[in-house]
Amino acid sequence: MNAPHKHTIHEGQSHFGWNNANKPIVTVKPGESIEFHPMDASAGQLSQKSTTADVAKLDFSKVNPVVGPVYVDGAEPGDAIKVTLLSFAPSGWGWTANIPGFGLLADQFKEPALHIWKYDAQSLVPAMFGPGGRVPLKPFCGTIGLAPAEPGQHSIVPPRQVGGNMDIRDMSAGTELYLPVEVKGGVFSVGDTHASQGDGEVCGTAIESPIALAAKFDLVKGANLKFPRFTTRCQGLRGDHGHQPRSDDGRQGGGERNGRPAVQALQDAAGRGLYALQCLRRPAHQRNRRHAQLDRVVLLPARGVRVNPAGRPRGVAPQEAIDIGAALCGRPLLA
Repeated sequence: MNAPHKHTIHEGQSHFGWNNANKPIVTVKPGESIEFHPMDASAGQLSQKSTTADVAKLDFSKVNPVVGPVYVDGAEPGDAIKVTLLSFAPSGWGWTANIPGFGLLADQFKEPALHIWKYDAQSLVPAMFGPGGRVPLKPFCGTIGLAPAEPGQHSIVPPRQVGGNMDIRDMSAGTELYLPVEVKGGVFSVGDTHASQGDGEVCGTAIESPIALAAKFDLVKGANLKFPRFTTRCQGLRGDHGHQPRSDDGRQGGGERNGRPAVQALQDAAGRGLYALQCLRRPAHQRNRRHAQLDRVVLLPARGVRVNPAGRPRGVAPQEAIDIGAALCGRPLLA
């Protein structure tokens, strides 16, 4: 975050929900960058001193705020805005909560729970959950997107064709995200920063953490993307070979992640999450392994689940089937 950026958007310039009528805070030209300072997902309702009692008092009309919006000069419907995530500056603390009535396991875990995390913002060494449990850190933004073409106020919670609350942990430093433009200027906003997350959020939250970030904006004319796409900076991993992204109609210039739309990548992640859920639902007598070190966190997206005939997604080992949400509520962890 030491590099100079043309603009800075602070937490006081937040809004809740998507609306293409929101007045832009700043206008940028392609090639310019902005430093963002979003609030945490609770919009400040939870702090380092919060207790479990505060979870039940959360006002859901004030959750998941995003900062912005940003108007990208020259962006028109049919184009794509390329967002390069330059850097993240973590705060050193975060929270994970089980919120009654919220999340995929709400019927099984009905009581509120809260864990306040403390971590080293400089080294980002794995954060301690408790005795025998630690979580590797990888700061990223869970909500990032453009305004939809449909007028009016839209919920911030579900992901959309123009981005939104995608909760893809690859939205980290170095990633290049391509967002399909539906309204003039794109009208970009970002927030819901996390210190760490698996492939989704079973209990509805990850390690929610106030984190500043910087992003650069570019424009791809005539990309004609149907969904957001992205490439990561780790070439040679997960099939990313540094090729020029193509648009949905096969032409050069659109964005993609490993040759697939981001939504399809979510489906693959969902398969891993389903296996984690199956492991956690084993009877107690089948879960006789020692408590595990949280070297990998696997959480479950809401839909698009695909598994192979064997019932276990390809490449997933039992030790990966560990869930923060279940750990919060006292379930044994798998070794």
